[in-house]
Amino acid sequence: MAQEIVKGKSLWKDAWQRLLKNKLAVFGLVVIVVMTLAVIVGPWIIEKLTGYTYDLIPKDNSLVRSVPPTLKHPMGTDDAGRDILARVLQGGRISLMVGIISTLVSLVIGVSYGAIAGYVGGAVDNLMMRIVDILYSIPYILIVIVLLSVFGGPNTPEWIQKLSAAFGGENNQGLNQIFLLFFALGCVSWLTMARVVRGQILSLKNQEFVMAARATGVSVFGIIFKHLVPNALGPVIVYATLTVPSVMLTEAFLSFLGIGVQPPFASWGSLAADGIKNIQIYPWQMIFPGVTMALTLFSLNFLGDGLRDALDPQTRKF
Repeated sequence: MAQEIVKGKSLWKDAWQRLLKNKLAVFGLVVIVVMTLAVIVGPWIIEKLTGYTYDLIPKDNSLVRSVPPTLKHPMGTDDAGRDILARVLQGGRISLMVGIISTLVSLVIGVSYGAIAGYVGGAVDNLMMRIVDILYSIPYILIVIVLLSVFGGPNTPEWIQKLSAAFGGENNQGLNQIFLLFFALGCVSWLTMARVVRGQILSLKNQEFVMAARATGVSVFGIIFKHLVPNALGPVIVYATLTVPSVMLTEAFLSFLGIGVQPPFASWGSLAADGIKNIQIYPWQMIFPGVTMALTLFSLNFLGDGLRDALDPQTRKF
């Protein structure tokens, strides 16, 4: 009697199947995909169909100021007569870009720092982790505010000015501030990532595949970034997914205070700050940006929790 061959499943395929069984995680994933597509193509579609853009102020705007939601303006208009739907979608681009790019910056710094500390060990590891502890003792929001204050305006670093000039022309202070936000938020979001990666590297660096790599003459950096870091990607992906909403919330808080994204650009935080001024009279100006941001943040957290459960070997049933 022939035996039936049972095909094995890879870690990633198994994790994907476990993720799909988590209804909240699937809901979060669907919302994130829909929201991403909406903020990418939505402003272009609205402009083609209606002519509205996020910064379009009608010439005779006395009749369209603070209009409640209608078929023509599904989310109403603001004090200047601008369409809130177009502004929410455009603001979503900025908020998601800040969250994703700042998280990528923190990944590069945190993964490199934590992996080197964990592999080298000894006095170097001790010194590097004490630096992290010192930075942890400083409220990170203060560091961001200091960075934005010191390097903002005329003191913006030249490389940031060149980067923003490539996207929006010379002397674009709004873009300068956005790229400065990417840099500032990324520079303070890597501390926990470094600790997570260091812990993973400490548990992996004495495994057989690392000893084999040493025996074949692979360099230290080759062992770290070609062998150890790829095997620590599970927790890194999970934490990165949870870092995105945290960074987006920080950006919204900074924009709410008036030191984040600057006009003519807008983010969900700055839109909420504008809307709260008239919340008793024109509540839709606050409700729509706030609900959109809250739904996105909840979805990212649901997805992050689902990934953590899917990739955690302690919860896997054999």
